[in-house]
Amino acid sequence: MLGVTKAFGALYLASVLMHLGSTLLMTYLALRLTASGVAEFWGGALMAANSLGLVLGSKVGQLLIDRVGHIRTYVACAGLISAAVLGHEFSSSLPFWLLLRFVVGLAMMSQLMVLESWLNDRARSDQRGTVLGLYMLAVYVGMVFGQLALSWKGDLGIHALLGVAVAFSLCLVPVALTRSMHPAAQQPTPIDLRLFLRRVPQSLITIFVSGMINGAFFGLAAIFASQQGLDTAEVGQFMALMIGAGLLAQLPMGWLSDRLPRASLIRALALLLVLAFLPLGFYQGLSFSALLLFGGLIGFLQFCLYPLGVALANDNVEPELRVSLAGLLLVTFGIGASIGPLLAGALMERFGASSLYFFSSACAALLAVAVSQRRVSGVNLQADAPLHHQATPAGLASATLPAAVEPADVAAPAAGATGPGEQPAG
Repeated sequence: MLGVTKAFGALYLASVLMHLGSTLLMTYLALRLTASGVAEFWGGALMAANSLGLVLGSKVGQLLIDRVGHIRTYVACAGLISAAVLGHEFSSSLPFWLLLRFVVGLAMMSQLMVLESWLNDRARSDQRGTVLGLYMLAVYVGMVFGQLALSWKGDLGIHALLGVAVAFSLCLVPVALTRSMHPAAQQPTPIDLRLFLRRVPQSLITIFVSGMINGAFFGLAAIFASQQGLDTAEVGQFMALMIGAGLLAQLPMGWLSDRLPRASLIRALALLLVLAFLPLGFYQGLSFSALLLFGGLIGFLQFCLYPLGVALANDNVEPELRVSLAGLLLVTFGIGASIGPLLAGALMERFGASSLYFFSSACAALLAVAVSQRRVSGVNLQADAPLHHQATPAGLASATLPAAVEPADVAAPAAGATGPGEQPAG
């Protein structure tokens, strides 16, 4: 592991700084909106704009990498993000902030594509699991530190925005100075939507609902916490605990996922989430310790949905189709993460802060109804299943990682790989 850390340490450090800046910006803007009295709907809209940028950024990033290469793409996008972050201080116009959040999402996805394709390309097959596992650890550590950074000054002044800009500026340094050879540009793989709708409908539902829940969390949970009477530092601690619990959940959930039916695990998690969300919906004015307790439980459960959906899908798709599957999963998650905060924000504005967790509970209940092991026919189960469960980011974005669960050597779908009589598998 020491050798892997040394070989890819620059990319891991860059990832920590990127996610620190990104999550700090999300929570800071949510609290700024709360202080201005326009939190709920606009908080959801800003998260939706960021998610839309992430989805479209996968195409933009591919074009940039093809034209100018990995390092130039990464450097240009980091500079663009730093400028957009500081742009929030030039105007308080909310439509302008929507544009800035879209730009940040688009540019950050391009950066993620650089880092993740770099790791996938340079990691040997016998060390790939360790390389990607450490990358996921860096992602979660960055997000936790981003929330805890709110405790530094404890106010909503310009220091937080300066900190975000500094983080995205510093993330340039390790990438620019690394001696690791950057990867060759990869050609995009076409996505056969109808094929995957037939093959893995339950996985797509899981990914979509996970996007709705996680998008609502990142866009609106800080607003909910603030309206429960928490100060800025306590909001950061609340958010950090939920994300940290998601990291802690990956190891035990991975162990269970490799041994139990994955559709059954998804349904069980969804049912537990229904119960975990409701106390924060029904009871207002809970103590800080009670909020931390329920928040930690929710974080432990909700951030496992996405990796379980990815694993279930890959179990039922041929290796040569997994790269294009990864692209569809990313788009599906991004659409969910765009819709979820908009709906939850509108409900919070109309019915109060507790609507966030009634909305999340309803999403989890929908997932529990839609996913069942009895609907997994097993017709398309692959010989290499179950694939090893891979932890994936807590919900912001993952450019190429889902394909790395079991990377394919063939970039395009093989002829004759599917037939018209397929039955749903996941």
